[in-house]
Formats: sequence, structure tokens, C-alpha cells
Amino acid sequence: MLDSVPEEYGRILAYGLALGLLVTLVYAASTSGTVFGAYNSRWDGSASLRGIADQTDTEINLIQETETYTTVETDAVAFVLAPTENYTTQEVARLRTFIRRGGTLVLASDTRSSPAGERLLRALGSAVGFVNATVRDEQYTYRSPAMPVARNVRNHTLTRDTESVTLNYGTALRPGNATVLVNTSEFAYLDRDGSQSITGNETLARRPVIVEEQFGNGTVVTVSDPSVFINSMLERPGNEQFVRNLAGTHQRVLLDYSHTAAVPPLVAALLTVRQSPLLQILLGVVGLALVVVWGRNVDVGSLVANPKKTDDASTAAGITVDAADVAAYLRREYPEWDEERTQRIAESAVRDRGE
Repeated sequence: MLDSVPEEYGRILAYGLALGLLVTLVYAASTSGTVFGAYNSRWDGSASLRGIADQTDTEINLIQETETYTTVETDAVAFVLAPTENYTTQEVARLRTFIRRGGTLVLASDTRSSPAGERLLRALGSAVGFVNATVRDEQYTYRSPAMPVARNVRNHTLTRDTESVTLNYGTALRPGNATVLVNTSEFAYLDRDGSQSITGNETLARRPVIVEEQFGNGTVVTVSDPSVFINSMLERPGNEQFVRNLAGTHQRVLLDYSHTAAVPPLVAALLTVRQSPLLQILLGVVGLALVVVWGRNVDVGSLVANPKKTDDASTAAGITVDAADVAAYLRREYPEWDEERTQRIAESAVRDRGE
């Protein structure tokens, strides 16, 4: 019996290491460090955006393919944050149909990092543009002039109870014919030369940072700074209230990551399974098979580890089990074991039964 103690300890250690590795892999596969990522809980992620939407009792969907826009109901708002890849003609057509049927698209981008956002607006037929310069305000600011507090807020459903919106090294918008929902103060300027001060032809004026356009029955809301929606900036009261208004006035929130920050592998796999009934059936069958196999292994383990449990039943039935029977059983169920180990465990099991 003492000979089996080190082996049991080794087995427990192996199980513990395997469990720790599994937990680590699951955590790594279900979280993200990508900027604006929906599963990034650090300061530059947008996990809080998911949380706020969830608090409004709004159904949330992460989408990786634009086909989803063709199947969702019209009372939905879709967030596209800092897209880095261009939408194809077919994808733009899906978005355009979604909007004109009554959906709301919230596009937050910055041409200094990628032109994909402005190109999407052009493809949708919008005249709104992004100014390629940081907007600064020396008077109304959060932590630095590059984090201006935009205090001029229009009385509108989407800005209800929103006294201000704070930017984080954002830019401004060229509104075209769009309705301006939020302006900076009159002390803001565009730092076109990057000097971090007002120079040359740079002038003080109100700068549009959030605008709204109507397309058919739907709406496009353009935000000049995607950082408005990251975790650290949603701690600002106005930013959070703005998100609550966007989410709370719709039945469904779509977080569109089809052309931006990657979704963690485990989450991507779960989304794929959720969208495929065939995969759900296949995984159900595989899971059932694993349960059956696991159940058989539990019976083997109980026979080897605690043979006395079956002693009374075997005796009452007139069944005699010797070392050869146990060894044969172990060879069938554990073919990977070497013969010496099989014999040792079989003899130990029978010896323990006789004691």
C-alpha cells in the first residue's frame, strides 16, 4: 500500500498542474488587451461599454460579420469604434439597409490613426468629415488641454441629462448638413502644427465633436473621438450618460468588431457556435459522449482506488475476482499503462481486498 502513495501524490500534482494550465488558457482566450476591445478591462478597452449597455436591460450582440445587419430588428444601435479596415461595397450596402430601415449607427473614429471611418461615412452618403488635428481647450479641460470638456450640448433625446462630453486627444468634425449635438467651448482650437499651443492661423472657436444625420428611418451618429467610449473615459459622468442614452433608447446593442479590434479566441468560438445550430448539435453529441466515457473512467477508478466498496456485493453474488481479472480489466481500459504498473496495481487491489 505504501508503494502506491508516491504515485497518488504524483497523480494529484499532475491534475493540479493541468487544472491551473486550463484556467490560465481559458482566461487568456476569453480576455483581450486590444485597444477598444470589448473584452479589454484595462483603461484603453471598452469592457465598460458592454457593462453599461447590460445595465440598461438592452440585449447585447457582438458581431464579427456584417451579415448580422440583415437579420436584426430595426430598433437597434450599432457601435463601430475606430475601424482599421475598409468596409466592402457589399458590407456598406448591408449597413445602409440597416440604417434606412430604422437602425442607428454610432461611428467613432479618428483619421489620424486610420481613414477607414471617414471612408465608411462617404460610402454611406454622409458629408461629415474628421479634422486631422487635435482639438485643445485651455479653459475647459479635464486633466490637460488635450482633454477638453465639451460643454455645449444640444437638447436632444440622445443627449438627455448629459451636461458635457470629455475627449481624450480627440479631433473635431466638419458637420456638413448634420445636426450638431455637442460642441466644445468657444475657447477650443485645432492644434494643426502639433505645438500644443495656439499659434499662427489657429483660432479660438466652438468645435463640433458629435453630430447626427438622418438617413431614411434611421440615424448616423458620428463622434470625433473613439476614446469617449473607453473604460477610463466612461468614468466621466457625461460620457457615461451619453452611452446610457444611446443604449437605453433601443432594444438591442450591436458591438461591431468586424473591421476593428479582435475578439478573444474563446469568445469568437462561442459566437460562432451560437450562430450555427449544426455546431450546437454536434457539440451536444460530443459532450454526451465525453460524459459516457468519463462515467466509465470513474467506475475504473473506484475499482482500483477502493476495491473494498465492491467487496460485499461481489461476495453476495458468488463472484471471485483475482489479480489476473483486475489486470485484464486494466489492460482494456488503460492500454497506455506498461505491464509492470498494471500488475502492481492489480495485485495491490486484490491484496487490499483480502485485508
